[in-house]
Amino acid sequence: MSVVLRVDDLSKSFGGVQAVKDVSFSIEQGELLAMIGPNGAGKTTCFNMLMGQLKPTGGEVFFKGENLTGRQPRDIWRMGIGRTFQVTAAYSSMTVVENVQMALISHHRRIFSFLPFAHKLYKEEAMSLLDLVGMSDQAERHCAILAYGDLKRLELSIALCHKPSLLLMDEPTAGMAPTERFKLMQLTSDIVRDQNISVLFTEHDMDVVFTHSHRVMVLNRGELIADGSVDEIRNDARVQEIYLGGGNLYQKAKAAKHD
Repeated sequence: MSVVLRVDDLSKSFGGVQAVKDVSFSIEQGELLAMIGPNGAGKTTCFNMLMGQLKPTGGEVFFKGENLTGRQPRDIWRMGIGRTFQVTAAYSSMTVVENVQMALISHHRRIFSFLPFAHKLYKEEAMSLLDLVGMSDQAERHCAILAYGDLKRLELSIALCHKPSLLLMDEPTAGMAPTERFKLMQLTSDIVRDQNISVLFTEHDMDVVFTHSHRVMVLNRGELIADGSVDEIRNDARVQEIYLGGGNLYQKAKAAKHD
């Protein structure tokens, strides 16, 4: 498989605080890679540098061989990298399908010429995306009355509007019930398989991570301390000590699931 994203010695300092230090990794086409670590490990800071919201203090980021370090978020998005956020931000006054249509209007560069007929633009394409995430039956509902899990699925459909090769998902299951978490990640896994896109996601639920990831990397205090298969990370003594305070990582995740 070909490498989609390569990160070389990525670093970020805020004054005297080293939030991310010399982090290097790569993602292959069609790979579902989890980035885990305790709060304050540097995960969201990494995401913000990859997507252009933060300028790195050091290091470089390459997407399909092209250096995107220092580029604007809109340019990185147009290159084929999508993102979802910890907290959903749909337009609550609009319907589900209208939210997706707005993303498609932006993708097709019609944002300054769509009034007054925006409701007619790209509706079929929007419905297709909603069908992909199981939301087509709620297309005409206003987002203000959606359940949180449905908002997360809507956000995923919006992130897919520009047909990304790589999708960054920052804590995609945060705030969701356990059953909804697995449904969303199974949906993501299916999309990765069917569309051959790559996904980098952060997650605190170890059961979700171990069930759906192809590979896992672990950050602690801004440094990458482990990168390997699910079994390798599950049984890594240093990861167990730093992330969950000792004990078998898999057994703790399994016990938490049944509490």
